[in-house]
Amino acid sequence: MLILAKAAMAIMLGFVTSMIFGFFFVKFAYRNHIGQNVSLTLGERHLKKNGIPTMGGFIFIVPVLLCLFLLYIRGSIHLSHNLFILVIVFVLYAFLGFLDDFLKVKFKNNKGLSITTKFLIQMGIALLFFYIFMKNGGEPVLWITSIGISIDMGWIFGIFILFVLVGTSNGVNITDGLDGLAGGLSAIAFLAFGIIAWNTGWMQGFEEVAIFCFLLVGSLLGFLIYNSHPAKIIMGDLGSLALGGALATVAIVTRHELSLVLVGGVFVVETISSFIQIIAIRKFHKKIFKMAPLHHHFEQLGWDERDIVKLFWVVGFLLAMAAITYGVWI
Repeated sequence: MLILAKAAMAIMLGFVTSMIFGFFFVKFAYRNHIGQNVSLTLGERHLKKNGIPTMGGFIFIVPVLLCLFLLYIRGSIHLSHNLFILVIVFVLYAFLGFLDDFLKVKFKNNKGLSITTKFLIQMGIALLFFYIFMKNGGEPVLWITSIGISIDMGWIFGIFILFVLVGTSNGVNITDGLDGLAGGLSAIAFLAFGIIAWNTGWMQGFEEVAIFCFLLVGSLLGFLIYNSHPAKIIMGDLGSLALGGALATVAIVTRHELSLVLVGGVFVVETISSFIQIIAIRKFHKKIFKMAPLHHHFEQLGWDERDIVKLFWVVGFLLAMAAITYGVWI
């Protein structure tokens, strides 16, 4: 029951802090014209979103960090190396996204940082992750606990970390195309990983990692007040990259990397649909989908934006429950 009480407290604390902070940040964003430019290729329905403030990720990033600090100074949580890695990746990916968003707002285009620059920064983050992880007794092993298999990856584990970080952050970023879509799916994903983390009692700082997840769930729920249709603010790369980096980190430190494929199943499908579309156009000069990623395909079929978001949330929730069953029970 204490675990349930702590989880409820963290979610409530994150929600209230995010809701209050968001109220002031949205006003600040409109007053300073931190607006995004919507591409004409997304269709007329998206043109009305032109000028809506971006960098909304601050609404859940700042409250999570603030709540963690307050809990730490009052002795409610302790700073383990796993929590340290998680916070570092969360902040560094947020900073990477901030740079990208800032350039887009400043130059009023959708270019931002170059792909090469993004990749080099993400490589640096992955190397820092690998160094801290290994210095604190981490094992470069991929565990498949359901069938009792462990694969010793050696130094290749560092490349694996990079792959998981880049893949997950880009998956969340690609999915962030409809009001509330990425925010809601991320809240579901972190709820699942919070439960999984709390059941990894062998891991140093497992409670702190779980509390981080639950704080983020609450903060994302607060963010959705301002991001649900019709959105008053957009998450931006600041938010989506931070969420993807944190989600990947939790999966790695809890040794549930394979569960990430289920928990983030919608993110995976969205990424694959974009990849398939690119290959089909470049190699065969044909489109598989009316528009990629997949949520835009449904839009082109005439679906209402809110119906698409609700469908994807339901699918994400069912996949997350399946992942909890695999990660905790089986």
